[in-house]
Amino acid sequence: MNAQFEVVSTGRVGVDIYPLQSGVGLEDVDTFGKFLGGSAANVAVAAARLGRRAALWSGVGADPFGRYVRRELVRLGVSDALVQTTDRLPTPVTFCEIFPPDDFPLYFYREPSAPDLQITGGQVDPDIIRGAGVYWSTVTGLSQEPSRAAHFDAWSIRERRPLTVLDLDYRPMFWSDEEQARTQVREALPQVTVAVGNREECRIAVDETDPHRAADALLDLGVELAIVKQGPDGVLGKTRHESVVVPPATVEVLNGLGAGDAFGGSLCHGLLAGWELETILRRANAAGAIVAARLECSTAMPTSAEIDDLVALSLIGKARK
Repeated sequence: MNAQFEVVSTGRVGVDIYPLQSGVGLEDVDTFGKFLGGSAANVAVAAARLGRRAALWSGVGADPFGRYVRRELVRLGVSDALVQTTDRLPTPVTFCEIFPPDDFPLYFYREPSAPDLQITGGQVDPDIIRGAGVYWSTVTGLSQEPSRAAHFDAWSIRERRPLTVLDLDYRPMFWSDEEQARTQVREALPQVTVAVGNREECRIAVDETDPHRAADALLDLGVELAIVKQGPDGVLGKTRHESVVVPPATVEVLNGLGAGDAFGGSLCHGLLAGWELETILRRANAAGAIVAARLECSTAMPTSAEIDDLVALSLIGKARK
């Protein structure tokens, strides 16, 4: 790997304000914790935690939270060299509620826009985009201009090099309607080689929720690897020549937010390592499960040793069955 960065992600970044009390609505919460947040930022942190040279292309406000984001990125091993600062918009803040095992409402404060949606083409050296081992983007970045055009400019520079990934990451509050999102995703998919999403996100992207049909539809649109996350049914990875289903790693869920980003960071690591698809997915599942058992997202990203341990426990449990 001769690239300056092995993983470059672009998309949401901000500050997560999480209640330190579980099972309590925000109106009754007394204490909160402050953490680095945003899907693209979390993926970069997860990859860095596994030893990869990672950078985030995004934006923050010229405010204390923006300074906090930069400091935390660097502290957690991610370069902030590609993070732009604007004095026109504040750094976004996201609140959540925690009702385990599967209810974690999110409240985004990103109006009228967010700095990460103000990135423009030409801000990043084209050699960084071309040279990244993994170039990771999210569907949220397509929801507004000028970020949308910046994404397509970057994909044009990238020229569908291997490991150009689109996280289907559909958040309805960022779109006027589903059809607008579907149109943008359909235009984006032929630009990338890997697509990752859950069944609902696949419904938005290709109007399919059956995992195999969804994966086939993604492959038909040009991707080389389609990954469909199925919650309690595990994860499906499919290429034109291979289909692998890996069961979930079992943990007691504390906060499911961030699990998908841990999955993404581990996926980047495994793809760069050139592992077999089953190994990549098994370890990515374990990474997601570890974060789901913790409160926060960015600072909860697991080490390789922690993933090793959970994978080993999962395989032992499978053997006993």
